[in-house]
Amino acid sequence: MTNIDLQMNGMGRRARAAAHIMAAAETDKKIAALKIAAENIDAQRAEILAINRQEVDIAKAGSQKESYIDRMTLNDERIDGIRTALNDIAAIQDPVGEVIRAWERPNGLKIERVRVPIGVIAVIYESRPNVTVDAAAIALMAGNAVVLRGGSECIKSSGALFKCFTDAVKTAGLPEGAAQFVETSDRAAVGAILGGLDEMIDLVIPRGGKSLVARVQSDARVPVLSHLDGLCHVYIDRDADKEKAIAIAVNSKMRRTGVCGAAETLLIDRAILNEIWGLLADRLREAGCEIRGDDVICALDRDVAPTTEEDWRTEYLAPIISVAAVDGVEGALAHLTEYSSNHTDTIVTENHQIAEQFLRRADSAIVLHNASTQFADGGEFGLGAEIGIATGRLHARGPVGVEELTTYKNVVRGDGQTRS
Repeated sequence: MTNIDLQMNGMGRRARAAAHIMAAAETDKKIAALKIAAENIDAQRAEILAINRQEVDIAKAGSQKESYIDRMTLNDERIDGIRTALNDIAAIQDPVGEVIRAWERPNGLKIERVRVPIGVIAVIYESRPNVTVDAAAIALMAGNAVVLRGGSECIKSSGALFKCFTDAVKTAGLPEGAAQFVETSDRAAVGAILGGLDEMIDLVIPRGGKSLVARVQSDARVPVLSHLDGLCHVYIDRDADKEKAIAIAVNSKMRRTGVCGAAETLLIDRAILNEIWGLLADRLREAGCEIRGDDVICALDRDVAPTTEEDWRTEYLAPIISVAAVDGVEGALAHLTEYSSNHTDTIVTENHQIAEQFLRRADSAIVLHNASTQFADGGEFGLGAEIGIATGRLHARGPVGVEELTTYKNVVRGDGQTRS
């Protein structure tokens, strides 16, 4: 066994011991930890930003992609966002102990389904130092212990934020092992986590690029909660309000192009195409977006580059959008069936019957009507923050917040019943 394995297994054992305490932790202590962490981060703001600037400069010198630089960059606005998220999570009702359902059997047995923490959660992430705090806060509020492994490019920024958080955990009287940060950039640490840390990890959540998520899904020996691609779509129906549709399409693509909720494909009903295309294309180009289109779009606009089959399957995370003309909502749904990654899709229409048809049949974790795909975010859902977006079918779908990091147990109360 290597030194890394020994180190990581030690973290696993400390996390498991802390998880037993956290399962019964008082709500007031958890709230106090989050609020103190927000104060600590504000007090250390200048130091955190200075550390982050150094790491961003190194990343820029290494020719990292602009979207990657954006995700790893901290500024005053994002520090304020981290602090707001901490206070928002602290304001969420503690789910631990909640009775989800209760019923009584004819034999007198009284059964309750009660929320409990999952246990020990490992979060493996890239480039976003704010995930350090979001993940730790959500896991802690749900009564779990968490092991955090951030990206090497901003490991010092993440470490500085984590120090503020773990100091708050100790101050609030919670076990130090409730939140642990992997300080080594050695990739063997990731392998150890995926191996389960000697059966101490209950759930792994990856947050990062496709290669990271694919590796976690492939190699993990414990359950994984994740999404692989964020191929998000905007469908503009023939009964859409044109100004509303243009605003939603541009915002879905261009508000922040590097987030998983950014639209990558725009679908337009042929019946409205001629009416809306000129102004929509102008607005996209004014925002700095490159447009690629199918044969119909290219015939309509000679400045559009033709799409390839690969474009419909590409998460650009850049100011590029692929556009297709479709035959109504059925054409849009057929395109989603072929290409959607089941992350986030939206319909723009004033026809509520068509909207309900789309919302019912589009098989994504998040489906929207007359709203930007960029609302695919735990904070926007009122969850305080999120660890990520889950697109699988088991346990949780959509933004993973505090409630999604709980499971349940069945509590049965009897009065001497025996089974014949």
